[in-house]
Amino acid sequence: MDLDKAIGSFFDEDGELNLPPYMTLAAMAEFMYQADIAEGGADKVRMRFWDYTDSREGKVVEYTREQINTRIKAVAGRLQQVATIGDRAAILANNSPEYIFSFLGAIYAGVVPVPLYDPTEPGHADHLTAVFADCEPVVVLTNSHSAGAVRKHFSALPAAERPRILSVDSLPDSLADSYENPMMTEAGKRLSAMRQVAPIDLTAFLQYTSGSTRTPAGVVLTNRSILTNVLQIFSAVKIQTPLRLVFWLPLHHDMGIILAAFVTMLGLDNEFMSPRDFVQQPSRWIKQLNRREGDTNVYTVVPNFALELAARYAKPAEGEELDLSALDAIVIGSEPVTEKAVTAFREAFEPYGLPVQSLRPSYGLAEASLLVTTPQTENRPLISYFDREALTENRVVMVEKGDENAVAFISNGQVARPQQLVIVDPETATELEDGQIGEIWTHGENTAAGYLDREEDTAETFRNRLKNRLPENSRAEGAEDDNYWMATGDLGVIVDGELYITGRIKDLIVVAGRNHYPQDIEYTVQQASPHVRADSVAAFAIPGDDVEKLIILAERDNNADESGDDAAIEAIRAAVGNAHGVVPEDIRILAPDEIARSSSGKIARRVNQRNYLAEGR
Repeated sequence: MDLDKAIGSFFDEDGELNLPPYMTLAAMAEFMYQADIAEGGADKVRMRFWDYTDSREGKVVEYTREQINTRIKAVAGRLQQVATIGDRAAILANNSPEYIFSFLGAIYAGVVPVPLYDPTEPGHADHLTAVFADCEPVVVLTNSHSAGAVRKHFSALPAAERPRILSVDSLPDSLADSYENPMMTEAGKRLSAMRQVAPIDLTAFLQYTSGSTRTPAGVVLTNRSILTNVLQIFSAVKIQTPLRLVFWLPLHHDMGIILAAFVTMLGLDNEFMSPRDFVQQPSRWIKQLNRREGDTNVYTVVPNFALELAARYAKPAEGEELDLSALDAIVIGSEPVTEKAVTAFREAFEPYGLPVQSLRPSYGLAEASLLVTTPQTENRPLISYFDREALTENRVVMVEKGDENAVAFISNGQVARPQQLVIVDPETATELEDGQIGEIWTHGENTAAGYLDREEDTAETFRNRLKNRLPENSRAEGAEDDNYWMATGDLGVIVDGELYITGRIKDLIVVAGRNHYPQDIEYTVQQASPHVRADSVAAFAIPGDDVEKLIILAERDNNADESGDDAAIEAIRAAVGNAHGVVPEDIRILAPDEIARSSSGKIARRVNQRNYLAEGR
């Protein structure tokens, strides 16, 4: 199948998206599948899952294009027996082919999937309870690996209140024959009639926030928002085919599930494993990036911490061969990208053919379906240095690397079109000029519909009006004058056409009227002492009598002893005072993994702040 031609059919001659009004993910997936089958693609292996549960070398499970479609339709056929269009189906399973079949099977059936965790992982019980109360799924999709833990989670409920549980790997292929287009069912026909009266964009799935700082909120992603963003990704990243995607991202995370669905729908080669298998041995990921016979374009997507882990633990042994020259893009997202991680990864793997331009720090969020910006020039990865004093005044002054006030920031590139991105003064809803720091606002059809049953939260985030545009060179040009600007809550700045993320609005630490970015302070802490574990620092502020007080929590390195805590605290205090001009109120050294993190592994600053205050300081 000529995928470039197929994707190109959704763009007009001016490069603008031209999606049919009621195009769905299932319709696009089936269109691509039938085209592939017509060209003889039925028996080509398109999915490989690596399972390291019982073997250090791993066992690979393979599926052909036809087998994938059959498993998806088997799930869809079974769901049509127990649910109807618009019902919700929670997915509780480990990273596995069954997770992807569950997700796409629900979409095929017109049921709304809710991607959640592997219930065998500890620590998610309260979050799952809150999510289920919020979205009330009628069915749970799982697999034999996780089914026991799923049943145990619901065992305390009266039988009548338990959701139906389906282990999708036990569903026979024959169920695929019972599948029918959901729009041909009675419920589908009623929906079609309603669409004649008023346009309805069907919900594709619900992506829940981590819930680390509040009751979890379900982001309502529609068929159109996801399809739009998938096409934006294809265009912005300039994806080259044929390709092979390698990843280990958790499938309950928006970046993981959308990428997995994207490559599966399009019939692209997909090779994946579980996050735990990567963390236990990062070389597994690196080895799968190795050029193979027939490889022309290899893609992968990772968070920042993966770069440091790989640089530290995944370099080939002496004499071991590794060829990374087929890599076209390593998209880095999900958390702030650091100079240290990018530099370490580059130095470790450039000798093995790593194309430096393949490193693409990018920015996205579930509320935008996924991707907002990615580098689209040849100058990548771009690391710039801003003056710390100017940052406290919400403006950027470029300085040279090595300057005593230099703070490193990595460009996240340019906005994925067609989509608008502006930097805004959130107090006045006024567009700011390049070089000024403000809140990032976006506008486009890739924007989610809102938060499930949360009108106030939806209005606050998704229903903003840009009151004042720049009189010249406005980056809002082309956007309607409406109230559909999405306020991301992230602070950023545009310099020379490059977007830099500088922090979160609510994470800013303000001491004596000066702004301090927690990421900046956390970096200083990490460099202050080898006693501090990498990427395991939380800096936040607590209320004081007159000014906010800076609190620092740092985990002890795995190889460090408690006897070195006091010396590390003094080193941290001196380093933060010298670099930032603020004296921490309290510095605590904790054991590894004691700092609170979100479900995706990010440092949850506000949770740590809340826990700290609850302990009575």
